[in-house]
Amino acid sequence: MNRIFKLLVVCCLGSLLGSCDVVVKRMDAKVAETKQEVTQSAPETYESIELPAPLTSVPEQILVRKGYTVSYNKDRRVPNWVAWHLTAAHLKGSVKRSDASFHEDEEVPMPRAIDSDYVRSGYDRGHMCPAGDNKWSAKAMDESFLFTNVCPQAPQLNRGDWNEMEQACRKWAKENGDIYIVCGPIFYKKRAKTIGKNKVAVPDAFFKVVLTMKGNPKAIGFIYKNGDGNRPKGDYANSVDEVERITGIDFFPSLLDKIEKQVEAQCNPDDWNI
Repeated sequence: MNRIFKLLVVCCLGSLLGSCDVVVKRMDAKVAETKQEVTQSAPETYESIELPAPLTSVPEQILVRKGYTVSYNKDRRVPNWVAWHLTAAHLKGSVKRSDASFHEDEEVPMPRAIDSDYVRSGYDRGHMCPAGDNKWSAKAMDESFLFTNVCPQAPQLNRGDWNEMEQACRKWAKENGDIYIVCGPIFYKKRAKTIGKNKVAVPDAFFKVVLTMKGNPKAIGFIYKNGDGNRPKGDYANSVDEVERITGIDFFPSLLDKIEKQVEAQCNPDDWNI
């Protein structure tokens, strides 16, 4: 539904209530605010800018957590994507990783992933939104250990290059004040390998896209095979457009079209000091 149609619908409803003029003024103000050009003097944060567009080709259940939002796939028992707004302030908390433990998410239908699915599977319980980004809140830390935020991940990747990328994101959040992140699994084949009695799907690869709105907005994407690897971060770099092509996910759809096209076409590792 486009904005003009929404405006007409709201106006009609307002007319029935005898308050159309007030509704129109409020809608005009909201549209003007949304359409405001993004410049270097723009606000430091943008409401829900990290959320991708709704998915139609796979099952999707949206779960809103304190520290992140997840699109959950009930068929694969893993997320389609996990998105969060990482601020410098979130990195200063005192909550410890050891205060939490992995646990099933009772908000999703059964069968669902449980701890025993990962035992002796050969795969780590790989966080999508990492525990290290949730030290600012005990609730956020606890929710980061829900299995709806976890994928089977090769130990070499989880403890190596993926961990290094998580650390890089924290560095960028400190440098920029905040960043917007979306990550998740990639499945190249229709039928995926599974682990455990609940048949948790094992991804072929993982993606991560990162956006900063500080100064001139910029974004970058990364794709990691779910296996061995010990390479520089720049070797995994891609444009967000390329990650969209591979995953079928539309990232940062709430950006103005001009800004979205510009930042998503770029792949400049030097801009991120990698």
